[in-house]
Amino acid sequence: MRILVAEDEPTVAEGLMRSLRQAGYAVDCAKDGDEADAALEANEFDLLILDIGLPKKSGLEVLKRLRSRGSKVPVLILTARDSLNDRVTGLDAGADDYLAKPFELAELAARVRALARRGMAGGLALISHGALTYDQIGRVARLNDRPIELSAREVGLLEVFLHRAGRLVSKDQLVNHLCEWGEEVSGNAIEVYVHRLRKKLEPGGVRIVTVRGLGYSLEKPETKAASA
Repeated sequence: MRILVAEDEPTVAEGLMRSLRQAGYAVDCAKDGDEADAALEANEFDLLILDIGLPKKSGLEVLKRLRSRGSKVPVLILTARDSLNDRVTGLDAGADDYLAKPFELAELAARVRALARRGMAGGLALISHGALTYDQIGRVARLNDRPIELSAREVGLLEVFLHRAGRLVSKDQLVNHLCEWGEEVSGNAIEVYVHRLRKKLEPGGVRIVTVRGLGYSLEKPETKAASA
């Protein structure tokens, strides 16, 4: 999962990025509204954490432009303003959640998990895919009810595949969702990560198939025919 943090206060931005990276997310940062707007136009993110009081373009302007382009990326607004009018204005502009400064990182992490769930399986905490279950809150996968040991990168891959089960996912899409700006990840590296995840899932009959030259697809689980 890839997150954009749009925050102009260096201390706050660094704390957010450190906390989110420790949780296993890929995180990029924009320090003003122009940077945030350009990043959102040029890249695909799974979540936007947006400070209202950005320089150059306000957070509300960034949000309105994002929604005008038809983007449905979840948006969590951060602001020092905690009046009812400010909350209503942000939500009416298209925000999904609202957190007033100062805040505890534990609360932020919980809100991030909740917003991330909305994009997968209709917001369910537990996703089932054949013999595989994935707990979106704890970010824990189980196969045939036994926990699977996954690296942070493998968890990220699994989330992308579950979100797009049965659909083709290109290597470029995987890189975009898993990697931060300036992070060099080759196509060969993606192949290695997918191979490792595939080996851990196949004992339970969960298959990631390669579509040569195009990408990968997590096969939908077979449905048993109804008995006569």
